[in-house]
Amino acid sequence: MKPILILCVCLAFVACAVPQPDPKVLDTVEKSIQLAQTAGGEEFAPVEMRFAREKLASAKLAMEKQKYEVVVYLAEEAEINAELAIEKSRTAKSRRKVSELRKSNEELYERLVETFGDEFK
Repeated sequence: MKPILILCVCLAFVACAVPQPDPKVLDTVEKSIQLAQTAGGEEFAPVEMRFAREKLASAKLAMEKQKYEVVVYLAEEAEINAELAIEKSRTAKSRRKVSELRKSNEELYERLVETFGDEFK
């Protein structure tokens, strides 16, 4: 009876053990952060960039402490923050471009009104 009980307890411990994540997972997160930085994340999404870097640093620390379930969670959060920074940067750049075009259109309209007066309207 005791060997069966010991076997069951051992199997339970093995089932609960979290396997070590692939170390490349942290490399992937670092690349995502670099892409976000290249996309303008520092300018347009500084909070998300800071969160991504903090989560990556925490994930590295968790990896050293062999807390693998935490590593995966933090790496995913860091990558999500980096992706959010990329999208916020793209959105901000698009808004900036729209604003520049709107201003250009207004200037053009004013010059046309000056040139043609009421006939243009």
